[in-house]
Amino acid sequence: MLKETAWKWIDENQEELIKVADDVWDYAEYGLLEEKSSKRIAETLRKHGFRVTHGVAGMPTAITAEWGSGKPVIGFMGEYDALPGISNEAKPKLAPIKDKAFGHGCGHNIHGTTAMSAAIATRYALGKNGQRATIRFYGTPAEENYQGKIFMVAAGLFDDVDACLSHHPGSFNVASLSSSTATIHAKFNYYGKTAHAAANPEQGRSALDAVELMNIGVNYLREHIIEKARIHYVIEAGGGQPNVVPDYARSWYYVRAPEIDQLEHIYNRVVKIAEGATLMTETKLEIEMDRGSYNKIPNKVLSQVVTANMREVGAPKYTKEELEFASEIAKTFPKDNKLESLRKSKIPNYEKYTDVDLVTDILDPWDDGEVSPGSTDVSHVSWKTPSMEFSTACNILGAPGHSWQFVAASGSSIGHKSLLFAAKTMTGSAIDLITDPKLIEHAKEEHKRRMRDNKYIPDTERRPPLELAKQTAEKLSQKA
Repeated sequence: MLKETAWKWIDENQEELIKVADDVWDYAEYGLLEEKSSKRIAETLRKHGFRVTHGVAGMPTAITAEWGSGKPVIGFMGEYDALPGISNEAKPKLAPIKDKAFGHGCGHNIHGTTAMSAAIATRYALGKNGQRATIRFYGTPAEENYQGKIFMVAAGLFDDVDACLSHHPGSFNVASLSSSTATIHAKFNYYGKTAHAAANPEQGRSALDAVELMNIGVNYLREHIIEKARIHYVIEAGGGQPNVVPDYARSWYYVRAPEIDQLEHIYNRVVKIAEGATLMTETKLEIEMDRGSYNKIPNKVLSQVVTANMREVGAPKYTKEELEFASEIAKTFPKDNKLESLRKSKIPNYEKYTDVDLVTDILDPWDDGEVSPGSTDVSHVSWKTPSMEFSTACNILGAPGHSWQFVAASGSSIGHKSLLFAAKTMTGSAIDLITDPKLIEHAKEEHKRRMRDNKYIPDTERRPPLELAKQTAEKLSQKA
């Protein structure tokens, strides 16, 4: 009965919910600067009776919104940041929007609105029945660039949560059980001495030489690290002009590994190589290190709850026009890329999806024990409380993430259907957790087992880089 009440509310209010998602899609704001998007979501939650706090954890665009009281406390996480360089009309062709620098190439206009919609629908269902619980929405900025959830976790905002749900638009309908890589981010600042590169080179000490020698050393290290680890970098600063020995240079590294303890070992070796470069060049080194992302802790109990609710709701059915839209987008990328992506996903019987553009199957997770090569700040929440970020089909199967194709889909009626399906799934899952306390108990027991003896260490010293976000957004906007 509670689920039917919630799902009916979503059906009756779908125009309002879709309008929020479309507005956020249109705003398309860079991480930490999602002023219009966060305000739109916050105002909608306030309108529906939530106690809203806007600007938490040192981020003006971060939100907590709460309804109800007592236990359990169920969290709904929503993102709304956009990506640079991929603005596009909601059309199945490359059609950049003039003077628009950013686009929702990861579907975060849907992500944030799903959590908002589910929180509101759950609130109305519980309110009608008098069921006791606390519903808490988290508006989490800057997942793509500055990992806003890290600051929210460090601020203690998830300390009392019993379980947390999140939805990410994707290519499949599945409550995945894969983990993700842990990451350390570090900037290596080298300081040398300037000199005329032709007349007095012996007096110079090249910071750029140090950066390049470090990079060579790290490239040799790659042969001697575990297979699933990754190291990648860019040179952010390398000098002014060739006839001046650079006295400053900087490289920026990501080091990734499946587990935190594996990561520390590899990163320490990278640091030794960086220090070795200073000996070879007689330069000085300063390292700016942050811990990036933890590896994600999956939860099978929550996956089963979400999967059951997906099937209870039923996957969307697509119109002829929507299928044609998807087919047109599928023509914009090589079919071989799609097949390779399917192989890499290790989905059983992947061949059956060779000619599928929009997936309507609801899949059992096949990836428990697998490690996704990417990283996410959802992982930090998963170390604090049982968490599940599931996906529903929105992106055209085979289209790359962070692409204009994803922007087009997330602003179309295909994206709207992903939103409504996910919102119903999320609210149904929350109601199951609230009305059956044993589910939360089992989820917490599993969480404890998967955590083993590991403990989360919050980064309380780090602060959201608000000025850097503004400066970066300005530079990116100039390129639009």
